[in-house]
Amino acid sequence: MHGIALKYFLEVAQAGSLSGASERLHVAVSAISRQIAKLEEEAGAPLFERAARGMLLSEAGQLLLSHARRTMLEADSVLQEIAAIKGTARNEIRVASVEGVARIFLPSVMARFRRDWPNIRFDLFVGSPAEVSRRVAEGSVELGIVFIAERIGGVSPRYSRRAPVHAVMAADHPLAGRASVSLQDLSQYPLALTGPGTTTRQLFEMGCALESVQLEPALTCNDSSPLHGFVFGSDAIMLSGYISVAWSLRRDELIAVPISNAELQSRTLQIQVMPGRVLPPAAEAFVALLVSELDSALQGREAA
Repeated sequence: MHGIALKYFLEVAQAGSLSGASERLHVAVSAISRQIAKLEEEAGAPLFERAARGMLLSEAGQLLLSHARRTMLEADSVLQEIAAIKGTARNEIRVASVEGVARIFLPSVMARFRRDWPNIRFDLFVGSPAEVSRRVAEGSVELGIVFIAERIGGVSPRYSRRAPVHAVMAADHPLAGRASVSLQDLSQYPLALTGPGTTTRQLFEMGCALESVQLEPALTCNDSSPLHGFVFGSDAIMLSGYISVAWSLRRDELIAVPISNAELQSRTLQIQVMPGRVLPPAAEAFVALLVSELDSALQGREAA
C-alpha cells in the first residue's frame, strides 16, 4: 500500500468527506477518490460507508486506520533521523496531558530533560482524559499522561500506577491529622471540585451515589488552580490527586489525606503511547525520565 494513498485515506477518515480532505490537502477530489478506490481494490473490501452525513469508516477501514497511522508515523520518524544526520531535525516531542499533571510536574520534568537534551523542543496539549487518549490514538502526539478510571481502547500504557483521589486541606485543618477521611467527614466542610469532565469529579459523584451521601461543592471550576486559593487559609477542602498538588503541599502548608472510598481509590495514572508505535530516541529518553520522576515523587505514597 503506497504512502500517498494512505495519506489521503487518513485525511478522508479525519475529515469525514472527500471534499473536506481536498481542502486540507489542497488536492482535487477526483485524485483523492482514485487513491481511495485503489486502496479498496487492494484491500478487497470497502473502506468507507457513504452516507448523507459523510464518509464513515467501515470495519475494514477501522482495521486499516491503525496500520496507516503507524506507517505514516514511522515514515516521519525515518525522515527525522535522516534530517538529524544533516543537522536539520525537528527535535520536537509532542505531549498531551491532563491539567493536574501539566500545571507544575510535567513542565518541571521537561525543563530538567533539556539540561541533557538542550536542542529538544516540546509541544504540550492540555485537555480532558478523553482528549488526551484520542490524540495518542490518532498519533498527533508521541505520548499522553492521563488519569483513568476504566480501560481505554486504542492506546497502550507504558507506565501505570494507582492514583487515588485525596482530600487536600490546610495544615491546621481539623481533619489534617487523620490517616484517612470518609465522604461523610467531608460533608462538614466547604468543598472545591474540578468540572464534570475530570476523573476526580466523576469518581466523587459515583462514590457519593454508592454511599448515599449528598455533597454539594461550594466551588466548581474547570481549572484546578483557583481551588488552591479557595482552600488556602480556610476550612475548605479540595479533591485532587497527590501528584497534582505535591509541589504546593510544603510551600502552601497544605496536607493531602487519603479518602476511604472504593471509587475514589480506583483511579490510575498512565503514560500512554500508540500501540505498536516506535518512538524516536529523544521521546523514549523523555518517557524514561518521566517514569523515574514519577516513581521518585510518589515513593512511599499512593499516586495522584
